[in-house]
Amino acid sequence: MAKVKVYSYKKCSTCVKAQKFLDKNKIKAEVLDITEVPPTRAELAVMLKNYDGELKKLFNTSGVAYRENNLKDKLPTMTEAQALKMLSQNGRLVKRPFVLKGTKGLVGFKEDQWAQLF
Repeated sequence: MAKVKVYSYKKCSTCVKAQKFLDKNKIKAEVLDITEVPPTRAELAVMLKNYDGELKKLFNTSGVAYRENNLKDKLPTMTEAQALKMLSQNGRLVKRPFVLKGTKGLVGFKEDQWAQLF
């Protein structure tokens, strides 16, 4: 079975739901605080493939950091490399929870999608 890595934030209600799902289903995962240890560029690139290259899917579009950086206007003209660099340097920009299981992954928490992944 592939190693499971979850980037999460303890004050995020969606992340709490995801953790309860992992616990309930006895899924062992390495859980990291996304605000302290953001996903690496390589991990972000893997996730991007799972979303058919849609960069916006990886961004926490409702977050303060997204608004402060005016990313709504900047994202359409950003290169993939620029976006992945920015995300890897600021975990608050990354949609959470961010879960990787080998080369498969999901952002956000929808129980049916997580059940399918596991």
